[in-house]
Amino acid sequence: MSQLHKKFKDNEIKNLIDRYLKKEIKRRYIQQILGIGQTRFFALIKSYKQDPDNFSVQYKRNTPTRRILSDIEENIIKELTIEKQMIENKEIPLKSYNYSYIRDLLINKYSQKVALSTIIDRAKKKGFYLRKSKRKVHDREVLTNYIGELIQHDSSYHLWAPDAKQKWYLITSLDDFSRFILYAKLVKKDTSWAHIMALQTLILKYGLPLAYYVDSHSIFRFVQGRDSFWRNHHKLTDEAITQWKQVLNDCNVKVIHALSPQAKGKIERPYGWLQDRLVRNCVRENVTEIKHGQTLLNQEVNRYNYHQVHSTTLQVPYFRFKEAQNENKSLFRTFTVKPPFKSVKDIFCFRIDRIANAYRKISLNTLQLKANHLNPRDYVNLRIYPLNKQISELRFWVDGELIDIQKIKNSDLKELFTFKS
Repeated sequence: MSQLHKKFKDNEIKNLIDRYLKKEIKRRYIQQILGIGQTRFFALIKSYKQDPDNFSVQYKRNTPTRRILSDIEENIIKELTIEKQMIENKEIPLKSYNYSYIRDLLINKYSQKVALSTIIDRAKKKGFYLRKSKRKVHDREVLTNYIGELIQHDSSYHLWAPDAKQKWYLITSLDDFSRFILYAKLVKKDTSWAHIMALQTLILKYGLPLAYYVDSHSIFRFVQGRDSFWRNHHKLTDEAITQWKQVLNDCNVKVIHALSPQAKGKIERPYGWLQDRLVRNCVRENVTEIKHGQTLLNQEVNRYNYHQVHSTTLQVPYFRFKEAQNENKSLFRTFTVKPPFKSVKDIFCFRIDRIANAYRKISLNTLQLKANHLNPRDYVNLRIYPLNKQISELRFWVDGELIDIQKIKNSDLKELFTFKS
């Protein structure tokens, strides 16, 4: 129904009605001018005839201003106070209030449903408000057409749980097309093995994607002049292949490197969302152990994947992912262990090459290892798969044949690889 009191003054409407009653202007023209239907028109005529002098379309709302209950307001202020303490703590990576989070918290924690506008109103009145800085313009367009076409992969280092007194890394893999988070794990150290395990978990569950999109961190890419451990006169950028990248080469998965932090924007936005929610939950639950933090992370990833409408795709990530699967819009391929290899331990592993000496042994640091069926001058491709934090499995490959399997302490390999995550 047209809000006549906002568009016309009483005298304007009276004038039109008078001209209609004097048959100077037809009804349909007045309806078009006022933007009303026939029923509304005749209601105005009736009201005008009953009392021409006091006729008016202006009105005041009689609904009294709603007041929220005192216990609800108390909880709003209580949670906003916690927010303020976190923002003022320079060690915690939060720069603004999250009123949507407060609204969700009131529902889930206190079973109190409150409008977002009410929370914002109370925040402004009580001093829990900060003006948001202008965001840089960035491209939010989805550039892929299939799930599995591009996997955004990275890690972020923050004080996720202030009570733990230490920063952790969050490793995340996200499908570009659906924005579905395929992998998310907190680790204490950002190691090659942690990222190789991320590959194994994702690929065994979803299949082989077309490409991974990463930055130029030394885990993902050797850069001549920066990564001196590999540097010699013959190896330039991308000529020395990192352990993580060798895994993807064996899987025939392409690696694309972002040339700038801005180019990593798509993965940074989910990180920002997870960071925002995860830190707030960890503070409120006094998280001190990474296992507890992982539980909260799993809950937030579940909510993001299965319940939250993404601002770019305007779809819930899971439903967009499943829709693409149902329409065969997927570039994920079934993973199989390629011959001559026997196990996933031969693929998702560390690799190192050695040449057997005259005593049929190879050297690893100060260790001398002798393998069954090893001959002098044999070229050995050693594949190392950590079974746990203490022990690794060594798989000896010579000329495409697995000749031996041995166990070794990780402490004996610490100068070659870092295993803890």
